[in-house]
Amino acid sequence: MEPLLPGAPWLVAHRSMLNKDRPRRVTLNGRDYVLWQNRQGEISALNNVCPHMQAPLSEGWICAGRITCPFHALEFDGQGRMWQEGRSGAALARPLKIFVEDDCIWTYGGFAPQLPIPELHRHLARDYEFLGVAGETSLQADLLSSLLINYDFNHQNGTHREMFRVISCTVPSFVQSEYHAHVEMQLVRAANTPGELAKNPALALLPRQMSNTLEYAFPSTTVLIADVPFGRLAQVHIVYPETESRTRTFILLYGQIANPLLKRLLRKPLLEAAATVVAQDARAIESLYPREKPGVRLANDEIIAYAERLFREWPSAFAPVPADTLQCSDSPQGQGDCSNQQ
Repeated sequence: MEPLLPGAPWLVAHRSMLNKDRPRRVTLNGRDYVLWQNRQGEISALNNVCPHMQAPLSEGWICAGRITCPFHALEFDGQGRMWQEGRSGAALARPLKIFVEDDCIWTYGGFAPQLPIPELHRHLARDYEFLGVAGETSLQADLLSSLLINYDFNHQNGTHREMFRVISCTVPSFVQSEYHAHVEMQLVRAANTPGELAKNPALALLPRQMSNTLEYAFPSTTVLIADVPFGRLAQVHIVYPETESRTRTFILLYGQIANPLLKRLLRKPLLEAAATVVAQDARAIESLYPREKPGVRLANDEIIAYAERLFREWPSAFAPVPADTLQCSDSPQGQGDCSNQQ
């Protein structure tokens, strides 16, 4: 396949997703790689193809920190060197260059970097405690469709109606700066029914009026930061292209929860709620008809145009979306406000 957004930094896994001494296959832009973490916490990555008879290395096992081919038990270290009788030989398997920062595993997939790894992730690791990974899914959807649903904060009224019961959504501030965007969002929610609360107990923790912040680092990352009665949550949505028609997504959940007991009690329902968000998004994306030019514009749709422009013009310099091109229309659920400012 033709690589999508070559030179973009892709967050392909979190350290917590790698069991020690257990290989993990990662597919990026049509190529398969194998990741593994040894008992000392060192992470390695190679092309998933054994250079002998092209067996998938991810189906093998780890021996003394080296990946072992499932066909003939050939061993390769993280630099791709084959080991025999306790000694390393030539580098035969191709390594994938990775960057591990704050337990996040990044790669450029073998291309020259066009963007740095987002500072946003470093700030989250510094200011929040990591709570876990939720909703890891391989979507039967192209990257652009998968990416845009994270930029489209209008879809909560339909896709997530049973969870969030949004009555109105206003966006007093939308600021874009090249490949980063910042959104301030005000939400008003209706009360959840007892049945909805039984399915997702974490909904009882959400206030009826919410002031949320959205931070975007194109193309991989969307962060929803929400103030809640027990502290603050940062829900980090990650996407990367597996193939032309498949996209991997998952959520990294961070929190500022001072009470240790409350943190232990809330961790599981919060991760389950995040996984439900991903599942609902997946159903919505996978049911879409082939993309055509939209015949209706909603308030706040300009952020979708911004993201799509970055995608289609990659890696050209960013050009702001002119304010006079925005056309807002009232929605049936109170989203007719067009007070967004760039």
